[in-house]
Amino acid sequence: MKKINAIRKDPDVMNLLSRLPDETALSLTDRQLSHIKVAVGNAGYRKHKIDCRGTIPIPFYPSRIYFVLLMGRNIRAVTRTEKSIALMTTLFLAALFLSLSTLLGLVVLYILKSALGIDLFEGYSLGLWSWLKQKFG
Repeated sequence: MKKINAIRKDPDVMNLLSRLPDETALSLTDRQLSHIKVAVGNAGYRKHKIDCRGTIPIPFYPSRIYFVLLMGRNIRAVTRTEKSIALMTTLFLAALFLSLSTLLGLVVLYILKSALGIDLFEGYSLGLWSWLKQKFG
């Protein structure tokens, strides 16, 4: 941890002090500044892999619109609710994937069975093989 008397040389604290009126900045003690720094947090969260910022002029209007696109690894603490939602979403997607894979596998097996001329039930067919032969055959 930094010494209390060196807190005024910290870049984040210097940035904060530069935005305050001089009399207010000078009235803050080093102890108060160190507590403010802890409360606000360090600037580690401001580093992003993609940090695209800009402004777009509005035609015929004396104002501009700003945009910000930030992307990077999420380093925030995940809440219990977010964890449970993520788990439920993962389980749902896994079940959906397994269901669709099973359905596709059964359709492929049915087409293969029909192509080989195997009848499981006499006189009954889904008509998938005849539809495929008509379409592509």
